Amino acid sequence: MAEKTPADFWFDPLCPWAWMTSRWMLEVEKVRPVEVRWHVMSLAVLNEPKLDELPEEYRELLKTAWGPVRVCIAAEQKYGNEVLGPLYTALGTRFHNRAQERTRETLVEALEEAGLPADLADAADSTEYDEALRASHKEGIDLVGQDVGTPVIAVPGADGGQVAFFGPVVTPAPKGEAAAKLWDGTLLVASTPGFFEIKRTRDVGPIFD
Repeated sequence: MAEKTPADFWFDPLCPWAWMTSRWMLEVEKVRPVEVRWHVMSLAVLNEPKLDELPEEYRELLKTAWGPVRVCIAAEQKYGNEVLGPLYTALGTRFHNRAQERTRETLVEALEEAGLPADLADAADSTEYDEALRASHKEGIDLVGQDVGTPVIAVPGADGGQVAFFGPVVTPAPKGEAAAKLWDGTLLVASTPGFFEIKRTRDVGPIFD
């Protein structure tokens, strides 16, 4: 069997664009020898330095952003990194595909689906795991730089080290050979020294299926 290429993926479960990219990465695992390693980052932490400059509506959204990431990091700290993927899928399906409220009940449902104890939902209102959350967030941001959002992915570069990007931002999530081609392109640009950015204005919102 071919050795699997690692892809480190930092997510905040509230971000619909990260959700799109994460579903693409799961598809990539089916069509390329790739292993996704999940990590938590936080939109709340990311926006702390500029909180006063943000629109009121977005500030209100960020108040709800602490709970889910705290639950994710608590689950990882207690039960290992391998629980993050299933928990993210359970949370994201509820937040994005089903448009469920970000309540304790929703968190408990997701935890139970992922095979985790319901009392991990207590972490949503606790600062106990914030140090670990900030460390996980910093790990991803240090790789990619400050002028980004979520998701962040890190893949092997030309020199054998990691190259990190914000994105790719894509909707709907490509499947099959389309997913494979986007992955191949991601590795291609990562192997190009000095490559930084390709971007265009989004003219469609995230398409959940």
